[in-house]
Amino acid sequence: MATRKQIHQLTSAQFDKAFPDEDACCAYLVGKRWPKGIHCPRCGAVEPTELKGNPWHWQCYQCAKDTSYRFSHITGTIFENTNKPLRDWFKVIHLMLTSKKGISARQLWRYMGFGSLKTAWYMAHRVRVALVEEPEKLGGIVEVDETFVGGKAKNRHDRWGGGGTGGVGSGKAVVVGAVRRKGNVVARVVENVRATTLESFVQEAVSHKVSLLITDQWVGYKHLNKDFPQHVTIDHSRGDYVVGAVHTNTIEGFWSIFKRGVIGTFHNVSKKYLPLYVAEFQFRYNNRMNPDIFGTAIGGC
Repeated sequence: MATRKQIHQLTSAQFDKAFPDEDACCAYLVGKRWPKGIHCPRCGAVEPTELKGNPWHWQCYQCAKDTSYRFSHITGTIFENTNKPLRDWFKVIHLMLTSKKGISARQLWRYMGFGSLKTAWYMAHRVRVALVEEPEKLGGIVEVDETFVGGKAKNRHDRWGGGGTGGVGSGKAVVVGAVRRKGNVVARVVENVRATTLESFVQEAVSHKVSLLITDQWVGYKHLNKDFPQHVTIDHSRGDYVVGAVHTNTIEGFWSIFKRGVIGTFHNVSKKYLPLYVAEFQFRYNNRMNPDIFGTAIGGC
């Protein structure tokens, strides 16, 4: 039986060796944040003066010639104004990235030994903000589909049966996604599954040079052919799921990972913070082949 090659990522032992103390974490952050040399986060001036007697702090005289502008390695990052060691932040990020279906704030609280659950919850959300990626245009063979999150089981939404408003009245939130075969995914929380909403997402996420755009036969996608003549559909209502290269199995695989995380790990995700959880799963998926996923995450903090 053929197995997919395992992508090597940072192990627990390697983490402890790479970051044995706070100074090692500070040096790593500086290297990722300023790979071409330290510069002022306010004005961009290069080679600021190192503040003697205060490690990892600098002062820029171009911002304020008389008093100088003082900053540190964490100024302007998600770590700013924190009372937790940088090594704790790094450990939380490492745990979040190596957990395919996510790790709950309660589990972080227990594992890290924080004084309160709120601390773990706050840190995890700050990390998710840093994992938000810039939108990109997907090319090649692209699949588009949507899923519904939350609400009560008795209100499970049947988009084929009526309304087509997606989540409205059912208590469910709508997440739409596009994925390139063997490539990246772009996922967004949207208000509904009406044609205008879905078409707007596809215009944002999919290149017009796409070779094939695949959706199911939901009415919200029926006008895509106007701008995407490469658009084809798969008719799930007839029991068709794979017709040659035409299927939506890839995006449904991403939804499976996401749903198992939401249901099995987090149990309950509010609509207010749902976009951050979507961003977390999107980042992990898009960096699944990246052996330095941790370094990429730190670079975005």
